[in-house]
Amino acid sequence: MQPIIIEPPQQAKACVIWMHGLGAGASDMSELAKAMPLNVPVKHVSLPAPSRPVTINAGMVMPAWYDITGISLTDREDEAGILASSARIVETFEEQKQAGFLPSQIYLAGFSQGGAMALFTALKSLNELGGVMALSAYLPLRHALSEVALHAKTPVFMASGNMDEVVRPEWSSQTVEWLKAQGFDKLQVQKYPMGHQVCFEEVQDLAKWLESQIEEGKS
Repeated sequence: MQPIIIEPPQQAKACVIWMHGLGAGASDMSELAKAMPLNVPVKHVSLPAPSRPVTINAGMVMPAWYDITGISLTDREDEAGILASSARIVETFEEQKQAGFLPSQIYLAGFSQGGAMALFTALKSLNELGGVMALSAYLPLRHALSEVALHAKTPVFMASGNMDEVVRPEWSSQTVEWLKAQGFDKLQVQKYPMGHQVCFEEVQDLAKWLESQIEEGKS
């Protein structure tokens, strides 16, 4: 499947590369992008995950960035799958650079598994980036991030639901605390009274954060 691309009518000032959650599709993220009340022109590229058997779902084949084998956080660390999906995201990042965007104008964003991929890819592979938006997500494969301090100035927006039954609130909180311990000082953390979903207030906050980062990038 091809990415879903939303081009603004004016010249885009930034590009957001979106990754959806387990079992979902690129259209889910493109609809979220459309719902953002942005006052600046932004290009959105929503990537589809490859289809693969997912162990925790009885081996059912579905769109997934990586396999999940159990209910604990470490069961979610399918290293081969994560690295392969990260490489694909990096390819898309490079394509957007070739399309004319500076690295500082490109953002990675995602929900759940997609948010995990956005975080991991930004902190593993990309030295220059506008920022990361991770919704109901956590950071996997920390042991592969030996040079994470190089990315400590990357702006990060992390949002989660305090009643999330899929990505437990403590997983998101552990990621936030780990990032702080690595020197990340451009963190915006939002929590909402919801489960594993996206709410209206979150979309509003996300749009405000993205606009502020784009505006700061002008100076």
